[in-house]
Amino acid sequence: MNDRTRVLVAVGVTVVLFLGVQFGALALIEPFHESDRQAVENPEDPTNSVVYFAIILAATGLMLAAFKFDLQWLIRALIVGVSVMLAWFVFTEFVPPVITAGPVNVIAVLASLGVGLALLLYPEWYVIDATGVLMGAGAAALFGISFGLLPALLLLAVLAVYDAISVYGTEHMLDLAEGVMDLKIPVVLVIPTSLSYSYLESTDPANLEESSEPDALDSETEAVPSSSGPGPEPGLAPDPDAAEETESEDARDFERDALFIGLGDAVIPTILVVSAAFFLEVEALEVPWIALNVPALGALLGTIAGLVVLMYMVIRGRAHAGLPLLNGGAIGGYLLGALASGVSIATALGF
Repeated sequence: MNDRTRVLVAVGVTVVLFLGVQFGALALIEPFHESDRQAVENPEDPTNSVVYFAIILAATGLMLAAFKFDLQWLIRALIVGVSVMLAWFVFTEFVPPVITAGPVNVIAVLASLGVGLALLLYPEWYVIDATGVLMGAGAAALFGISFGLLPALLLLAVLAVYDAISVYGTEHMLDLAEGVMDLKIPVVLVIPTSLSYSYLESTDPANLEESSEPDALDSETEAVPSSSGPGPEPGLAPDPDAAEETESEDARDFERDALFIGLGDAVIPTILVVSAAFFLEVEALEVPWIALNVPALGALLGTIAGLVVLMYMVIRGRAHAGLPLLNGGAIGGYLLGALASGVSIATALGF
């Protein structure tokens, strides 16, 4: 398998992981609603977005402070704990209560503890990815049924702007990215481009390219640059020394055997997918096991379109903020889907 094919396969796997988070979240809408797992009393209150954004800023600051004072173990314990909690929420809905202790589903509890144990003892890339999809689906479903249409749209818009500032402006997420990669925790999705790749043995934060998200569930995007560089300008003889330098740089680029993308890249736009499926009163699509309508499908497809563009841009060799493309795609796809369903713009915006 040549270099280009390896990268294309990895991009395809990234899309599959995103779809896993999205369809998993859609499948959890009704179970979470019936279990009364809404995080706020009034999902239509737009100030919920402000509060959540403030929590994000505080969490980012605390994580940066923890790295500065060598308290990485605290972050790892926190993320593993959140992973166990979200896994328990998901397993409680899908694992039959064969063994119970009072109201507690014992098998679901043991399965969620097993997730935490796997993260502590053997956080290889497939453990991280499986946990990430599980966490991402649970988190997106929880927030999606807790944020009405207007709060969800506001949240995505604000986070897209913040993400752009943190990547292209302050670049403070670079410090966070360098810290979290060594912790081997499910704040990133890890997609190998080589069968021999081991996340346990080969993480080098210095080689990462940033596409950070402002969330405890977020980290960075790192992509293997394309092996095909620009050719010599028409009418000019190629410079052998320049060609040798380009080839050497390409070879160094492909020494990196994995793509990394922040879990928040998958979670944040999926909040709108879930919110559209849950709050917008339009005819549902007949899809087994999941709640889905045309506006939610539009948001889903828009997210995937944004992901493909993002991966293409990063593979071309430059780091980019993820949420402007992903959230922008989700919002654009949602609005088109709402219009196609006969919903007015005012109603689609939650007014």
